[in-house]
Amino acid sequence: MHRIISLLPGLAVAAIATAIAWPISMLLPVLSPLLVAIVLGIALGNLVPDLPERFLPGLNFAAKPLLRVGIVALGAQVVLGDILDLGWLVLVLAAVIVAAGICSALALARPLRVDRDLAVLIGCGFGICGAAAVAGVESTLRSKKEDVAAAIGLVVLFGTLMIAIIPSLATAFGLAPATAGMWGGASTHEVAQVVAIGGIIGPAALEVAVLVKLARVIMLAPTVAVFSYAVRRSEAKAHANAQSDSNAQSTLAEAGAGSSSDAEAGAGSSFDTEAGARAGSNGTAGSDGAGPGTACSAGTDSGAARTATAPAKTARPPIVPLFVLGFLAMAALRTFGLLPEFAVTGLGWIQTVCLAMAMFALGRGVQWRALKNLGARPLALAAAVTIIVGIIGLGGALLLT
Repeated sequence: MHRIISLLPGLAVAAIATAIAWPISMLLPVLSPLLVAIVLGIALGNLVPDLPERFLPGLNFAAKPLLRVGIVALGAQVVLGDILDLGWLVLVLAAVIVAAGICSALALARPLRVDRDLAVLIGCGFGICGAAAVAGVESTLRSKKEDVAAAIGLVVLFGTLMIAIIPSLATAFGLAPATAGMWGGASTHEVAQVVAIGGIIGPAALEVAVLVKLARVIMLAPTVAVFSYAVRRSEAKAHANAQSDSNAQSTLAEAGAGSSSDAEAGAGSSFDTEAGARAGSNGTAGSDGAGPGTACSAGTDSGAARTATAPAKTARPPIVPLFVLGFLAMAALRTFGLLPEFAVTGLGWIQTVCLAMAMFALGRGVQWRALKNLGARPLALAAAVTIIVGIIGLGGALLLT
């Protein structure tokens, strides 16, 4: 009960932020409640960087468990049949874009000297579904808060730029509305940003853009599963190496203790010989007493060495996190018509509220000082990944429409 009460102050702040974000997004449809909530979180984090301790448990809860509830509810918005109506190659295009986003981010991270974890988060956010993908993958990779905040900030920045860039370029290239919509859905980071692009281009583009974007959202589940499996393998390998090192050190410690014991036994024997000349059998008793004491000391030292070098076991993440299974289950229920319309509507509200609260909590970690410290390299990486994803998306849209 005490734990629940400790969550209330932080959750109340996140709920108030969501209540403010929702009407703003209704007045400005280009901005989703999630994006407004992120901006409000950033504002709070920079205006009140040292938030009172009592708010932190609830905000941390919103950033993790509540986020996962939102991702599960997001699955109810996915109808595989509608996506497949565009052709199964749309799923192939979505998979290629996700892979290209992640692989290009990793490939460019080394020459640009960007931290690998940050590059992975950028690749996932730009390739899959924006801030929700960053947060979903982060829970598996256990990334630093600074990297998560930076990746979300870059998603907001470059995704917002795409709202103006794609409609303008679509007009300049003379693309048909369906082609332009597919390009927007294949290339833009957030679902809300895709909706904004489709709305600007026209109704014919909007439906296609959203369906293509949802095809990319589906890729969140297998991507998180792959990263989770990779983390498990990496931790298992590290644990095995640590165990091997521990065993080697224990062997060396025992060998050293044995040599020390032999030397001490030899010294004891010499002493006993001299003592025997003076006290007869008393020297033998002294020799017998020295042996067990030395052996006990060696055993204690060896045990201490093992204890000191034994690696600590840490819990490994599941191969497929539960929230990913929940996302897939919701998508399956919606696809097969097992969710009534009122449930779909209700889950849509739950998704928006939970994700908006989570984005507010995550946005609070975006400190301008930290972003300044990032420098130009992460910005260059984000720009490069955006261009790569945009070119692949345009090529796919031209081929499939």
